[in-house]
Amino acid sequence: MFLSIDAGNSNIVFGFYREEEDTWIELLRIPTKKGLKVYDLEKKLALFFLEKKWRAEQVDQIGLSTVVPDLEPVLIRLCLGFFRKAPFVINESSYGLLPVTAMNPTEIGTDLMANITAAYLRFKDACIIVDFGTALTFCVVNQEGNVIGVNIFPGVKTAINSLFTNTAKLPKVALKMPESALGKDTVHAIQAGIFYGYSCLVKGMIEAIEKETNCKYQVLVTGGMSSLMNNLGERFKTVDANLTLKGIYHITKFNLDK
Repeated sequence: MFLSIDAGNSNIVFGFYREEEDTWIELLRIPTKKGLKVYDLEKKLALFFLEKKWRAEQVDQIGLSTVVPDLEPVLIRLCLGFFRKAPFVINESSYGLLPVTAMNPTEIGTDLMANITAAYLRFKDACIIVDFGTALTFCVVNQEGNVIGVNIFPGVKTAINSLFTNTAKLPKVALKMPESALGKDTVHAIQAGIFYGYSCLVKGMIEAIEKETNCKYQVLVTGGMSSLMNNLGERFKTVDANLTLKGIYHITKFNLDK
């Protein structure tokens, strides 16, 4: 069993992949909190493994991507203590053996490089990966596998939370797509502004990228908020919630199984 660990700004995701079945069998999601200790993660993992009737030694290999530097030593110690295995830690030096190329490898997050790797291996063609995470990102890859650009925008949750933080009277709202783009009350108005606004942003960004590069791209959508954006149209129907985990797996394999 392979374990992908994707440590982001909102969550640490542990993805368990059974290679012989080509299946991601389970996910464990733990909120990213300041001051998170090895002991905190070990407790949650121990309970998770107990519920699944798994043993730690069933994990054969571990790949780790983190965009939170303080979490890297914590997660390495977790792997060494709980699984008795050192993880393969993805960084810019991991990219040399990949079928994709970044012009500035030190400037691109390991999570985005994982997305790019998994998407290009899937399509073997020019593609745009739209990731609805803490940030909304657009990664653009040409037909040869070269990363030609990345756009970063505040994510849906980030935008909504900024309204609550910086205004006195606006209420917290449920994260769901409203039926109409015309708000009829305060809650509806916020939902309409966020979800229809972001839908237009995503469509407009893809249009601008294709116009500038004179290329039509395969579009792949991922990220925790992607399931809520259900009015983007047919071009955005290819959704892969496990894309980053798959990319971590592929990058690890390219480096360790060479």
